[in-house]
Amino acid sequence: MTSETVTPMMAQYLAIKQANPGALLFYRMGDFYEMFFDDAVAAAAALDIALTKRGLHLGEEIPMCGVPILAAEGYLLTLIRKGFRVAIAEQLEDPAEAKKRGSKSVVRRDVVRLVTPGTLTEESLLEARRHNYLAAWAELRDEGALAWADISTGEFRVMPCPLARLGPELARLAPREVLVSEAKEADCAGIVSDLRASLTPLARSSFDSQGAEKRLCDLFAVGSLDAFGAFSRAEISAMGALVDYLDLTQRGKLPLLARPLREEAGSLVQIDAATRRNLELTQALSGGREGSLLAAIDRTVTAAGARLLERRISAPSRDLAQIHARHDAVRFLLEQGRFAEDLRDALRRCPDIDRALSRLALDRGGPRDLAAIRNGLEQAGRIAERLAATEAPALLAEAGARLLGHDDLVALLDAALVAEPPLLARDGGFIATGYEPELDDTRQLRDEGRGVIARMQADYITETGISSLKIKHNNVLGYFIETTSTHAEKMLAPPLSARFIHRQTTANQVRFTTLDLSELETRILNAGNHALEIEKRLYDSLKGAILAAAGPISETARALAEIDLTAAFADLAAAEDWVEPMVDQSHAFEIEGGRHPVVEAALKRQGEPFIANDCALTSGATPAIWLLTGPNMAGKSTFLRQNALIALLAQAGSFVPARRAHIGLVSQLFSRVGAADDLARGRSTFMVEMVETAAILNQADDRALVILDEIGRGTATYDGLSIAWAVLEHLHGVNRCRALFATHYHEMTALSAKLDGVENATVAVKEWHGEVIFLHEVKKGAADRSYGVQVAKLAGLPESVVARARVVLDALEKGEREGGKKQAIIDDLPLFALAPPPAPAAPPAKSAVEEQLRGLHPDEMTPREAMDALYALRALLKD
Repeated sequence: MTSETVTPMMAQYLAIKQANPGALLFYRMGDFYEMFFDDAVAAAAALDIALTKRGLHLGEEIPMCGVPILAAEGYLLTLIRKGFRVAIAEQLEDPAEAKKRGSKSVVRRDVVRLVTPGTLTEESLLEARRHNYLAAWAELRDEGALAWADISTGEFRVMPCPLARLGPELARLAPREVLVSEAKEADCAGIVSDLRASLTPLARSSFDSQGAEKRLCDLFAVGSLDAFGAFSRAEISAMGALVDYLDLTQRGKLPLLARPLREEAGSLVQIDAATRRNLELTQALSGGREGSLLAAIDRTVTAAGARLLERRISAPSRDLAQIHARHDAVRFLLEQGRFAEDLRDALRRCPDIDRALSRLALDRGGPRDLAAIRNGLEQAGRIAERLAATEAPALLAEAGARLLGHDDLVALLDAALVAEPPLLARDGGFIATGYEPELDDTRQLRDEGRGVIARMQADYITETGISSLKIKHNNVLGYFIETTSTHAEKMLAPPLSARFIHRQTTANQVRFTTLDLSELETRILNAGNHALEIEKRLYDSLKGAILAAAGPISETARALAEIDLTAAFADLAAAEDWVEPMVDQSHAFEIEGGRHPVVEAALKRQGEPFIANDCALTSGATPAIWLLTGPNMAGKSTFLRQNALIALLAQAGSFVPARRAHIGLVSQLFSRVGAADDLARGRSTFMVEMVETAAILNQADDRALVILDEIGRGTATYDGLSIAWAVLEHLHGVNRCRALFATHYHEMTALSAKLDGVENATVAVKEWHGEVIFLHEVKKGAADRSYGVQVAKLAGLPESVVARARVVLDALEKGEREGGKKQAIIDDLPLFALAPPPAPAAPPAKSAVEEQLRGLHPDEMTPREAMDALYALRALLKD
């Protein structure tokens, strides 16, 4: 390719594209980002925009598409959601500067940022109430570590994480993007794709622990990382790779990251990906947030509080002191109802400080972010005063103390900023009058210039006698005098032509200028530009003052989130009649009147009550297991899930939906409820079930809480029964944990007599004239049958099929009771096709009582008439 065959602009485009492989290139051209070649084809299809052509390259037409800069964020979001990465190439100089180098010189451009799923900061691209994590996993000498950061809030954490724990931990964090060494890409690809995250392999040099340590020390301006804690080489490697990637994508403008916090794996309840999915903690099985536990219990009023709630639900604590401190704080606000509501009103006026601070640090902020910091810190001060006036427990008192210390900064921002500043600094008008004398003087000149223009227009009208004459302004001509074309002859003839200089004629107007107007324009424009320059300088000064206090401001933001979450838990407990759980070091699990928070909320919307149930998995030092039987649709799965959620909520620091709850500390939560094919991996429903069950049996310790539903149902009856039997024995004898085990294999109820701590429980039903009525009440004992045929009838199976199923069931049950062989019984059954069609059911006899009731209209009856009608109905019933 020679220089003669490629235009200078296209040569520049190709050079930038070559330096940024794997990303769509947004190439700035004036007011548009343009894309060419394959990028244009891919982007046009993804964004559903027109694909056009622009010139020739090597004799072939160049595909092209573009998006306006003002609407670019919406297009970026679409591309990111569809798995693209976007390199933003901006113009780094004014076109006028480029022309000074020659008429054919190209404006300097380069990539200023690489936009990827894990590095979003724009408000419009992020979900306000969810974190946007970027994660990095490293493995050094068989030691693994996981680091993660949200650059929109500055959170930065790391923890030990072997490959076996990578899936569960990523399921907890739900990062948008995961970084791994190219040498480990194959090991991690399946894990990351299961979570629908983007996998980004990096060169091994990014994970070099020695280089990583230097990068981290440079970032935090320290000589050693010892001040932040004792990190392993693997942890340093993961954190360093993450920082290296941020340096690459942000082109040297590193985000404002908090000092790295090290999480201990044993400090949180371990919950694997299958359990999170089954329990629908933060996402419903349908894929959305609606229907999840998080959606049902979220009463937070700030974005930061909502993000903290998601973290708590995703990773409940195992620190008993921490759990008790959180419960104490919730109880205090529950008892101080009026104070708590005032607190929530104040919190509602708190902007998202974390994200405003991050945008300012990355130079993507504006005057509104300055105002958000000001307003947030002002509200924090007021909340601190309210908390200080109470006898708040330790957690709230400590949070209140972290809200203080910003008086000088708040005073500065309050004096400097107007109440409602514009979005962009280049719009001006955000610095308050009286803050900067030079700015006030310049503005006065600019604004008085408008008055002078108005007076000049009046003078020209008098001089010309043209009442419709106007002085206007546009970006091409500047200020100009405009009259309609009907006055053109008068204006272009002496004596007016000597004073009014013709500039432009359009279809309906004629435009002029004068020497006086040109001089005034220069003075006004200089004043306007000078005022804008002063405001931009003051913006940088105020931004610098905020960033200098970034650490304490971030602490305040975290304290506000803690207070918001505590107040939200108190509001939830008051509104839904939740109780404070007793959590201790025992192995107890005693729930009285437990309820499922999501199902209860759904039933409440329909005006129906939720049937509460007890659960007691306490048997001293012996493992406690409930073997739950009962028909489908009776509520077994709901009962299983609600007890797991009650334990999770208690250790997350919330009160729980029950009359009373005593929970010994839970270390792990396992759930295997429901299953589906995993066709992408060639796994049947039964295989998925067995993989998940194997994970539980191999990992559960004696403090685990396990809920299992219908183990073995995906295979032959005796195979399934034998597997379920062996699984329960393993849970009892090896794992020795607390468990709820639902099954349709009634033969298993015999285990309660053989294994200490195993008890039978069933979900009660009633039969009424062949119909089954679900009572949703769990009681001790075993079910005598499964009522499958009745449930099939409720589902709408044809009556002939239901009747035939009853015939087969009766024959099988009768043969089994009489000791017959199952195959012989089956052989004796007549074929369905040969069986006579069932006789049509006789229509039910008409009820005189029902007929009489249909004719009554209670709204139109007097009390006496109602009483007479009741006696008449009673008489009919007697007959």
